[in-house]
Amino acid sequence: MTETLPDVQLLEEARPGRVRSAVRRSVVQRGRLVDLAIMATFTVAAIYVMSNLWSDLQSGYLFNAGRDQAMWEWFFADTAHALAQFRSPLFSDLQNYPLGVNLMANTAMFGISIPLAPITLIFGPTATYAIGLTAGLGGTAIAWYWAFSRHVLTGVSVRSKIAAAVGAGFCGFAPAMISHANGHPNFVAFFVLPFIFLQVVRISNGKRPVRDGIVLGLLVAWQIFLGEEPLLIFTMSAMVFGAAYALPGLAKSRQAIKRAMPGLVIGGAVTLLITAVPLWSQFFGPASYDGVSHGQAGNDTAALTTFPTESVAGDPEGAEFRMNPTEENAYFGWPLVLLLLGATVWLWRIRLTRAAAAVIVVMGVLSLGSELTIDGDKTGITLPWKLLADLPLFESVLESRFAMGAIPAIGLLLTLGTYRAFVELRGPRRTAAGVWLVALAVAMIPLIPTPIDADQRSATPEFITSGSWENYVSDGTLVTVPVASAEDARALSWQVDADFGFPIAGGYFVGPDSKTRAGIYGAESRPTSTLLVNAKQTGKVPLIDVGTRANALTDLRYWHADVLVLPRFSGDDALRHTVDELVGFDAKRVDDVWVWDVRDLVSGKTSNQS
Repeated sequence: MTETLPDVQLLEEARPGRVRSAVRRSVVQRGRLVDLAIMATFTVAAIYVMSNLWSDLQSGYLFNAGRDQAMWEWFFADTAHALAQFRSPLFSDLQNYPLGVNLMANTAMFGISIPLAPITLIFGPTATYAIGLTAGLGGTAIAWYWAFSRHVLTGVSVRSKIAAAVGAGFCGFAPAMISHANGHPNFVAFFVLPFIFLQVVRISNGKRPVRDGIVLGLLVAWQIFLGEEPLLIFTMSAMVFGAAYALPGLAKSRQAIKRAMPGLVIGGAVTLLITAVPLWSQFFGPASYDGVSHGQAGNDTAALTTFPTESVAGDPEGAEFRMNPTEENAYFGWPLVLLLLGATVWLWRIRLTRAAAAVIVVMGVLSLGSELTIDGDKTGITLPWKLLADLPLFESVLESRFAMGAIPAIGLLLTLGTYRAFVELRGPRRTAAGVWLVALAVAMIPLIPTPIDADQRSATPEFITSGSWENYVSDGTLVTVPVASAEDARALSWQVDADFGFPIAGGYFVGPDSKTRAGIYGAESRPTSTLLVNAKQTGKVPLIDVGTRANALTDLRYWHADVLVLPRFSGDDALRHTVDELVGFDAKRVDDVWVWDVRDLVSGKTSNQS
């Protein structure tokens, strides 16, 4: 490999060269300035992508986030509130009262929400949300730049650093990363993963198993608190990479595995020590569940070659190949796919290339799901994901996301190809190098992301912001009309704006089905919550009889309801009259909402409001 790419060495063989001390200091100093410039560029790029959110942290809301931004902000705010109240952040009954929500079994991202709790308390959860997304994009690019520039291209030349920056920039700002930045900070915060991989390589040297094992354990524990699904996906990528890389030298690889075992055991013990209680809570604690079924969620093959919608070459017609705006998990564009094919052929003699190509193929095929779909047409051809789909852990993963496991491998190929082009520009093969650089520009420029769209969020009712709610909530819950759900999560923002002064019925989270323990989004439907949703959808007051009223009273008592709240809007008649009929008295207009004080009704006292 070293004879093909000067200054490029295998991970475990990297050694600094000997140069005169004065010259070396000068070169190192220049290299550090380049490092700072590249890292600053990635940071500015991340801020640029998220600029529409940063420009309005008070009322900005990512246009394609759906209910996810409200959910994430609630998670961050609840964690900060829990720490301020000296209670465990692993569980909360502030939504889905009285059953509560298992936060470890949701995407609470304690790896960010706990360290940034002071920021959340001072500046609000939107600031933490924006930091999480921005640091995820920029930090992931910086982390992979560190890995590529220090452990793949071990020289200190500017050309090697630029080559590393090309690959790292793709890792941090790949189409899937930009897509998930619309609402999923757990799927952009990958800055720990490169260091986990590098630490495993370091452990394989067997020199300092205790220290290196402890560091590995800390890193893995942190990643668990950032996102377990990404850890699973990228662990599979690393295993494929390691197997393909080790294949030509099995004897040497077996020795490395043997040397690594003490450090890996120590790392596993440290991870378990830190995460044992949270993981027990996740899988066996209150409101835990067995898994979430998403149905078929594989990529269409067309998604691999389509340009991402939020890019310079964005193609709105390509949206047909995604589940939703936050799940463009491939969308590499056809020029990049062709460039990767060319790079694999051009750099085939390099073992890193063959390992990276294996990862791209395996993860790409897994992302296609259980059945091959070509341009919208199902072929009936069964694919390898079928064997994994029902296994523990895998059952909850969206298979299209496995395409993201190929991103570091793609970044590695881009790094190796660009470096070789820079080297050969000065040699007899400058034509091939020039072709690579032109092809690289053709492949990468269309993928340059555009700023993620943001809009004004729905205003929290004055009834909440003015504190009027305090006159209607004693020690029970505030029930929104319709009841808060995965389809309508506004109540989560109201609760945050009221500094968690009241619990709410329903909510937006993942919790267990009471019969099957399968994970479902939001609270289980109750007769009254279903009735209110139907009234909103049809715009008509349903038939209300004795049985319906009895169900409503049972549900209100189950929720420990103190007050029902309906924001006033032009089409609120059906919902308002439905609740009037259910509780037996008319709504009261307070500020900008309709309220029904049901404390006497729920307690069995005679209401004085009828």
